[in-house]
Amino acid sequence: MARRKPVTANASAGKDRKPEAKRQSNSERSAYFARREAAKVLRSALQGDARRRAVGSIKSLVYSPTVRNKKATFALVCETLKHLSVIKEVMEEADVVNSKWKKQNELLYIITYDLLFGQQDLLTGDAEKHLMSKKDALQSALSRILRRKGLKNVKDLMALDKTAELQKPRYVRVNTLKIDTESVISELRQQFSVQEDDTVPDLLVLPPGADLHNHPLVKNGSVFLQGKASSMPAVALDPKPGWRVIDACAAPGNKTVHLAALMKGEGKIIACELNKERVERLKNNVKLSGATNVKVKHEDFLNLDPTDPSHSTIRAILLDPSCSGSGTALERLDHLLPSHSADRSSYVDTARLRRLAAFQKRVLEHALSFPAVERIVYSTCSIHQIENEDVVSSVLHLASSRGFQLETPFPQWPRRGLPTFDGSEHLLRTNLEEDKEGFFVALFVRKENREDRRRKQQRTARKPLNFFVAKLLKLV
Repeated sequence: MARRKPVTANASAGKDRKPEAKRQSNSERSAYFARREAAKVLRSALQGDARRRAVGSIKSLVYSPTVRNKKATFALVCETLKHLSVIKEVMEEADVVNSKWKKQNELLYIITYDLLFGQQDLLTGDAEKHLMSKKDALQSALSRILRRKGLKNVKDLMALDKTAELQKPRYVRVNTLKIDTESVISELRQQFSVQEDDTVPDLLVLPPGADLHNHPLVKNGSVFLQGKASSMPAVALDPKPGWRVIDACAAPGNKTVHLAALMKGEGKIIACELNKERVERLKNNVKLSGATNVKVKHEDFLNLDPTDPSHSTIRAILLDPSCSGSGTALERLDHLLPSHSADRSSYVDTARLRRLAAFQKRVLEHALSFPAVERIVYSTCSIHQIENEDVVSSVLHLASSRGFQLETPFPQWPRRGLPTFDGSEHLLRTNLEEDKEGFFVALFVRKENREDRRRKQQRTARKPLNFFVAKLLKLV
């Protein structure tokens, strides 16, 4: 009877040991997480575009604090969006989406882009393995699509989607609540050419493409990445330290914290925002800025009661309501979204503009109803007359009846309002050609000073009493 060899511990372990999984390299791990982060950004962008109510621009979504690998995520989102129609067509023709993955379409779009056009050698992960197993079907589908479009290769396909880069200087606004402008200039000049803007105080001009998103000054809230035109409304409002101010449509909060800096952290700013997700971004920006005089309210500005005693001392209102965003569409990368596809590039949604203008008029009229307000700035990032001059013109009679008149913000600025009514020369515009963005600012100032209004209110309050005394005297 043959003796059975004893099984050693090592032999047993060798028999049960599973093949060791290949460890991811740093570049593979980085690419893996960038795809997941890009998928989340892409989902938010596509959902917002479908509802026509974006939580934020593509840039702002990518550069939020929750996204770690910003550069790779930004590139993936932009490139995937540029080719999204082709990616969808390829995936549908190749029939690669099964029930397991149908709720992760955005991740599959990102991976398919990488598989067909990007970094095929860094594809690790379960979703990546699924699509890698369908690689032949995807490439065959792509080849058929290229033949149908009369193109020779992928390079020709990508050339169709080239969009001119927006060569715009990088603007950064110094947060004077935390640091002085001279210190920022000194630090930034170690890496970049830096100039002070000639219109907006504490605004610095850096070369186009200067990437500061990971710079310590940005991360600690000492500077904010904010465009020139976007920095104009707060300066035009010119709130003084100690004032009570409302920022009516505050998120994401760049203008809110700019107001806080102009007020030297003194007084109070009520920052209203209706959208729950945007409220969180607003709170984060306020916290980052170090502004302690800001109260964030998750509330519709239209619900604030002007007659409420707590609002009786509000002296300034910044009103930057929802608008078409037509003046910053290229910078926001809106042209990459499905609703801004090439075949609709010249299309203007007139019905949507009318709805926006009606809302803008309502909030401006509401701002004019606060009894102690001395200054109101109405601004949009729109190029359309219907959202700008037409809205201002429609409230002029009401504004005049309440003691307001238009004044000229930044008198040295050369581009003014369209000549659609008497007084439009007081309005301010920036344009896409010369300023690389379209913006609009209107400044309403109450003609009566605070003391005159107080005396008028006292006279009005005394009238009933005087009438009663006169009656008594007649009786006597």
